[in-house]
Formats: sequence, structure tokens, C-alpha cells
Amino acid sequence: MSWKLASLGTLMAMAMLAGCNSTASKTASDPVATEAAHGRCEAQAAEFAIGKKASPELLDQARVKAGAQNARFLKPDDMITLEYRSDRLNLNTDNNLVVTRVNCG
Repeated sequence: MSWKLASLGTLMAMAMLAGCNSTASKTASDPVATEAAHGRCEAQAAEFAIGKKASPELLDQARVKAGAQNARFLKPDDMITLEYRSDRLNLNTDNNLVVTRVNCG
């Protein structure tokens, strides 16, 4: 009986280690995961957008200057998720779509 338990335990440990190994190599070869790690957002570089009307061009300019991978406009009543992403630029606007605040996350 103890031989069966030892064999089963060894088999389970090997399966878990094999699962970790295949997941790590898949993530390392995934270009999206690798690319996202390079863009740290610097909100101060995008503060030029404060007071300007929201537009796709402004969003792209601010994203590039901040070094962010992603950027978005947030209106006062928009629902947002609470996860922090260091590669994302947020341009907060008022109801008239004028940028009032710039931050990362």
C-alpha cells in the first residue's frame, strides 16, 4: 500500500513540475507578454494634454510621450476596473471632454 502512495505522490509531483515548466516557456515565447513589460508610463510627460479637448490624436501623442503601451480617456461617469497597469496612461476628462488629469494605471 505504501508503495502505491509513494508512486502516486511522485507521479503527481512530476506532473506539477511539468505543468510549471510548460507554462513558463509558453509565457516567455509570447510576444505580447514580453512587449508589455517594456513600457513604463511616465504621466508627467503627458501633462501637456491637460486643458485640451479629447481626440484620438491627443490620446496617441500623450501615450507616446509618456512611454505607455496603452492609453484611454476616462469620463466622469465611466465604470473602470481597479487593476493597476504600469504600462497604461489614463487621461481623465470632464463632461465636456476636456482633459483634467493625467495618471498611470
